[in-house]
Amino acid sequence: MTTAVLKRGAKPPRAARPRGPAAAPPVTRRQLALGSGGLAIFALVVMILLGVPQRLWAGFVTWTAAIGWEVRHVELTGAREQNRLAIYNAVLNGPSNAMLATDLDAVRTRLRALPWIADASVQRRLPDTLVIEVSERRPVALWQLNRRLVGAIDISGRVLARERLERWNELPILIGPGANQRAREALALIAATPLGRDLFAATLVGGRRWDLRFNSGEVVALPDQPGLARAALASFARLDAKGPERLLGGRFTRFDLRVPGRMTVAGPAVAEALADAEKARRAAAQAQAI
Repeated sequence: MTTAVLKRGAKPPRAARPRGPAAAPPVTRRQLALGSGGLAIFALVVMILLGVPQRLWAGFVTWTAAIGWEVRHVELTGAREQNRLAIYNAVLNGPSNAMLATDLDAVRTRLRALPWIADASVQRRLPDTLVIEVSERRPVALWQLNRRLVGAIDISGRVLARERLERWNELPILIGPGANQRAREALALIAATPLGRDLFAATLVGGRRWDLRFNSGEVVALPDQPGLARAALASFARLDAKGPERLLGGRFTRFDLRVPGRMTVAGPAVAEALADAEKARRAAAQAQAI
C-alpha cells in the first residue's frame, strides 16, 4: 500500500469532476435581430398574399370618400370645340369617384382619346375637385373624298369635326384618298409660296403628286418629288408676279409643270392663239396659190 506524503503547505489535488454535455453558446443580439427581421418579413409576405394591405387601403379610401373626399366638382378650362359632356364622361369613367382612388394618368389618357383633345393636365384639389386644363387640336384643312366633304382635319390628318363645316370655309380643301394623311406636306408646299393665299384646293393625284386649284379656277400640275414641286411652284410664282398681267386670272385653265424647266399651258387663250395661227396659215397658203 502506497501512502502519499504531503509537504507542509501543499494543497491536496482536486478530484476530477465528471464531464457533462457541452454548454450552448450564448445567443447574440445580432442573431436575435436577424431572427426577428426574418419573422417580420415572412409575416409581411403572408399579409400581402392575403390582400391585407389592399383591403386596408380600400377601407381607408372608402372612409375618406364618406367624409367628403369624393369628386363632386370638375373645373374645366381650354375646351372650345370638344363637347363638354364627353369630357365629363371621360373624367368620371373610373371605377370609383373617391378622390384618392382617381387615377390621374388614366383620366388624362381618356381625355386624349377624344377627337379635339391634343393634351390635358389633371390635378386634384382636395377635398372634392378635379382641375382639368385641355389644349385642343387646330383644324388646318377640309378633306374631300368621292366629291363629298368628310370633315375638318388637323395637321396629322385626324378628322376633328364632320358637321357645321361652313365654319372653316377659309381653309384649303385637300382632295382624294390619303390626302388627309399628307396634310403636312401639302400645307408646307402651299406656305412656301405667296400664291398660297389664292389657293382653293389641292388634289392628290395617284397618291404621288399634287394638282393645285386656285380661286380664279386655274389648275397647276406639279412634279412627283417634293423638292421639284417646291421649285416648280416657286418659279411659277415669280412668273405670275413678273409680267404686266398675272398668269392667274382666267386667261388659261391649266399649267403643267411636271417636266422640270418646262411649262405647258392650256385654256381659252391657247385655243384662240391656235385658231389665229391656223387662220394665218390658211391665208398664207391662199396667197401663194394666187
